[in-house]
Amino acid sequence: MSAHNKYDDHLLITLLKEDDQLAYTEIFERYSKLLVNHAYKMLGNQDEANDIVQEVFLTIWTKRVELTITSSLSSYLYKATKNRILNHMAHEKVVSRYADSISNFIENDYVLADSKIREQELEAIIAKEIALLPEKMREVFLLRKVEELSYDEIALQLNITDKTAKQQVYNSLKILREKLKSLVSVFIW
Repeated sequence: MSAHNKYDDHLLITLLKEDDQLAYTEIFERYSKLLVNHAYKMLGNQDEANDIVQEVFLTIWTKRVELTITSSLSSYLYKATKNRILNHMAHEKVVSRYADSISNFIENDYVLADSKIREQELEAIIAKEIALLPEKMREVFLLRKVEELSYDEIALQLNITDKTAKQQVYNSLKILREKLKSLVSVFIW
């Protein structure tokens, strides 16, 4: 058993700066349980509280040479623990926001992107099916649906009756519906 347990905090800090591992062990044994309880009250999680205190003591050991303690050792340790807890909480908030952002992206942006891709694929299929229509029927269909001409305007432009223009559009829509009926079900969940 070491005599370090009889030393006051100031002497332990001096010995710690001189690489005295027993001084470090005494500081740890003297304060770790109190700090873990303090951290647990703030965090509500025993594992996180233990980890925080371990980090505090690890930092004390790794920075022992340049360690400057202007107040009491206990005050210094409580502040160091509190700061670690606050950093941990801030980090958890960042992680939570990031997870929410990813979740939001997956739920919204991904669906939107997927929807855009499906829309483009469907448009390509429709364009392909329109291209397969008989030439005159395709011409009347495009004038009506793409150029948005009236049946009278189509009839004048193509030198056909407006009734023929209506029938051609009707027939082309009927053909397209039949061809696309099976394909569209693939695009709808």
